[in-house]
Amino acid sequence: MADQLTRSGAHKKAGRSTFKQLRSRADNAAMWRRLLFLAAVALAYQHWTAGSYIGLEAGPATPGDFDEAPPSLQQDPLQRPLATRPEALQFGDYRLLPLATVRITARVLGAERYRRGREADLSPVDLALGWGPMSDQAVLKNIAIRQSGRFYFWSVQELPIPRRSIETHSANMHMIPASREVERSLRALRPGDIVRLHGYLVEVNATDGWRWRSSLTREDTGAGACELVLLQSLDQAAH
Repeated sequence: MADQLTRSGAHKKAGRSTFKQLRSRADNAAMWRRLLFLAAVALAYQHWTAGSYIGLEAGPATPGDFDEAPPSLQQDPLQRPLATRPEALQFGDYRLLPLATVRITARVLGAERYRRGREADLSPVDLALGWGPMSDQAVLKNIAIRQSGRFYFWSVQELPIPRRSIETHSANMHMIPASREVERSLRALRPGDIVRLHGYLVEVNATDGWRWRSSLTREDTGAGACELVLLQSLDQAAH
């Protein structure tokens, strides 16, 4: 009987020891899962906030490119031919060719971030911008605006202004920040902000033949109508 009790006690002790070992392993596995999850979150955050600027702190500006004063919020964007033709700018596998200068004062109608697609290699944010009547909050409160797939969409129950005024006084613009400072300012924008910006409308060509070209008019709509802007400077104006 004594031997049986001793063996029974030993079995119970061994059982408790095995349970503790299993529990310790489970705790260790849970800890590693938490660490891996936190590491994944950190990497995702780093990717989300990582700069997508092209590293042109000074930019390709040449004398005469931005001599004119910026337009007012009620005026159309100011687009001008280049004072001199700068050489194409190399950024990795991409060559950026400036086509014209542009200065804009506008209200931010939407700001959409993009992380996928080769366009995101250059342009992490699209801005939907409105000027003239499309900067008027009394007009905008009657227009639903959204962005998706590198386009800007609007819808209304009843037109507050003529359709053509909406089309010619707003645009979706793909922004290529030229510097870290510009990229940070770009990511901080929210709908309703009033911004002053200047830069270059550009054409991008990749070594494999891929091409992305800016529209050069505010009169077009649909595919190919968006501006592709190498953004040199961005400032928020008072509302």
